Amino acid sequence: MSALRRGSVAVVGAAESDLGQVAPHTSPVDLMAQATMRALDDCGLKLSDIDGIFSAATQVRTAPMTLAEYLRIKPGYFDGTAIGGSSFMTHVAHAQAAIEHGLCEVALIAYGSTQRSVSRAAASPREYNPYESPYRPFMPSSAYAMAASRHMHQYGTTREQLAEVAVAARKWALLNPKAWEKEPLTVEQVLKSRMVSYPLTVRDCCLVVDGGGAVILTSAARAKSLRKKPAYVLGVGESLSHASISSMPDLTVTAAAESGPKACRMAGLKPSDINMLSLYDAFTITPILFLEDLGFCPKGEGGRFVSNGRIAPGGKLAVNTSGGGLSYCHPGMYGLLVIIEAVRQVRGECEKRQVKDCEVALAHGNGGVLSSQCTVIFGGASTV
Repeated sequence: MSALRRGSVAVVGAAESDLGQVAPHTSPVDLMAQATMRALDDCGLKLSDIDGIFSAATQVRTAPMTLAEYLRIKPGYFDGTAIGGSSFMTHVAHAQAAIEHGLCEVALIAYGSTQRSVSRAAASPREYNPYESPYRPFMPSSAYAMAASRHMHQYGTTREQLAEVAVAARKWALLNPKAWEKEPLTVEQVLKSRMVSYPLTVRDCCLVVDGGGAVILTSAARAKSLRKKPAYVLGVGESLSHASISSMPDLTVTAAAESGPKACRMAGLKPSDINMLSLYDAFTITPILFLEDLGFCPKGEGGRFVSNGRIAPGGKLAVNTSGGGLSYCHPGMYGLLVIIEAVRQVRGECEKRQVKDCEVALAHGNGGVLSSQCTVIFGGASTV
């Protein structure tokens, strides 16, 4: 397969399902379908236009098949790649390849979860790991706590700096009417919250909510005739590092150090060209690691980089403007919601939290326990 072409496809529709605590007896596929219909309405296409389905979900083993049946679609192309929360960034790359090669014309990427209603344990059961499970870690929190502890030991990162990530996310969330959290948050409150797995308190950890989302992609040529401004796919990058945290080569370096540069090379852009970042923030350590590995600050400087409100509203770099997984929503595999916020920023739809002159946005997904890292760069009309 030849290399993907910069700007050959665009996201033309994007929407969440209901978020938070959904109605009783709602299924994950109900949420996928709800988000799909909203995304179709967003771009002005019909259900019958979709001929490619991409989906992954912990509660639906055969997600593309089940969703196609639910929507009564017989897709010409489908993909159920599942590598955790970054699956949907990978789906963007795979959908782009499929559209470029004529395997489909209109691609749907969808996700849904009822993990708050049924409990996280039931929605995402942990697989037995003979190398780790006997030690009874509290996963995935313990894995991310190990990365945070190592970063603190190696680079002098502080718990206060970790807390700054949560505080910045909350400030953005207060500008987002769809965000779960509605109350201000301070560094002191983060530090005094219930400890989950040292050094991470409950406020260093993502929300547990129901929800889902959908995006619609099509060719750049077709995108120009649709209802909303297209968000063109300028660059994509994918990389796997490990599956188990005990096999991670370096707890302070993620595979984003590979996926980010790949996406930038395809886009022909540098980190300094990017106007906003939508980063997977399952825990407060992840934005710090990704800011370093994606090239926005040197390795080891992430804690200092996020201090003093630098990534909060009014700061020098707009990061997780929706409120992120820490304060907006986190329905399990959160990556599709990361994409939706980046798309909305490029389209100028974010109202009070809108980043001025946002022509380029980066969406970065993380899967497993810092295991898979996938990066997508979106751009407005002036970038293609």
